[in-house]
Amino acid sequence: MIPFNYYIDKYLDYLRLEKNYSPHTITNYAVDLRDFYDYLVEDNKKGIDINNIDYFILRKFLSLLVAKSLNKRSISRKISTLKSFFKFLLREGNIKSNPAASLIYPKIDKKLPAFLTEEQVVKILDAVDKRDLYSLRDKAILEFLYSTGARVSEVTSLKIDDIDFIGGVAKVKGKGRKERLLPLGEPALRALKGYLDKRNDICPYLFINRRRTRLSERGLRNIINKYITKVSIKFNVSPHTFRHSFATHLLNRGADLRSVQELLGHTSISTTQVYTHLTIDSLKKIYNKAHPRA
Repeated sequence: MIPFNYYIDKYLDYLRLEKNYSPHTITNYAVDLRDFYDYLVEDNKKGIDINNIDYFILRKFLSLLVAKSLNKRSISRKISTLKSFFKFLLREGNIKSNPAASLIYPKIDKKLPAFLTEEQVVKILDAVDKRDLYSLRDKAILEFLYSTGARVSEVTSLKIDDIDFIGGVAKVKGKGRKERLLPLGEPALRALKGYLDKRNDICPYLFINRRRTRLSERGLRNIINKYITKVSIKFNVSPHTFRHSFATHLLNRGADLRSVQELLGHTSISTTQVYTHLTIDSLKKIYNKAHPRA
């Protein structure tokens, strides 16, 4: 009998080599499948034959997660992993039928992403008031995040050569290693120039830490938290909040949905449509405040 872990490794290699999934996404899939494997071992210590796994075993596993009070989004992700995993095994001829095909996703309430007002963004951008190298770096990061709406992983993987100062664009690698060009506003370009003029190292990455090596995603989050604390904004702000704010402010000022989808690097426009709810909410507030019979 082939060990279950062999199939997990085979599937993760497929995601890495053929699907070009990001390391972060592959890690999530690996965690979900190891959790399922641990459950199988605990439930059946004699050994696990991949062809003996059926729909009822999967349902029992998911029921256990519900009993442990795992939230619906996490359960939904695990279902997605199982569906994809067994679909792959079926296509490879390792199993005769897909036991996960009939699994139903839990209904998840749509959670609107938090975003900053234009005034709050300006407040954060103006919070950098020093001119040393790392303050200039922080200013450049904040301006870049708001100017492009880029993901954290896209920002930390940027190299200096990815910035075209003449054309005013940045080349980023998104999910699935797909490249896209993002326009840079004048304040972001100025901040980047000021920061790079102060650099005197050989690191090829755009944003560096104090060891003069590539800035990590955690490091970038710590920088954001530093300035959020400084300006005393009450709700939890992450680098992704700048992405939400970027999209919302564009739509509020008349940008079309397709253009915003392209800028965010969303594969499906339905992912971008969540921001239209935010703009409608914003319009309602303006209407209620301004209309005499609202």
